[in-house]
Amino acid sequence: MTSDSDDALNWEGDDAAAPQDRALPHGWNAVGRGSEEVGTVEDDGTVTPAVLDEPAGLSTPMLLILGIVGGVYLLYTIGWVVGGLRLKPLASFLVDDAMFLPWFVLAIAAPALWFLATWVLTRGKAAWIRVAVLLAGVVLLVPWPFVTVGVIGS
Repeated sequence: MTSDSDDALNWEGDDAAAPQDRALPHGWNAVGRGSEEVGTVEDDGTVTPAVLDEPAGLSTPMLLILGIVGGVYLLYTIGWVVGGLRLKPLASFLVDDAMFLPWFVLAIAAPALWFLATWVLTRGKAAWIRVAVLLAGVVLLVPWPFVTVGVIGS
């Protein structure tokens, strides 16, 4: 007769029992860590599992708008680089390089910063607010040195 030392700690049928769902009676609320996973016991004795809300993804039109505006902002960044480099010889007559360089770097980073700030600050808002702020950035961040002088302007 061979016996396992763990047989003394087990009852017949322990392995066959299915784990029960965590649930509270009607009218009780679970609080604390893991409370969103606790279901409720209905009047007939069945357990209704807790419904976990998954965050909704972006819609297709919103993804298209973000892609188009992100591409425009990328072109604006390139425009600020090219326009700022064309403007540097003229600006060196008016201001020192120590004053020109920080504003040049900030102008290059402005479209990316605007996009990031819009993404973070309008996260819980309506989609039209996010689109309006992104389009306001398209109007406000135009690289004027590139638009007025261009690449080969005089």
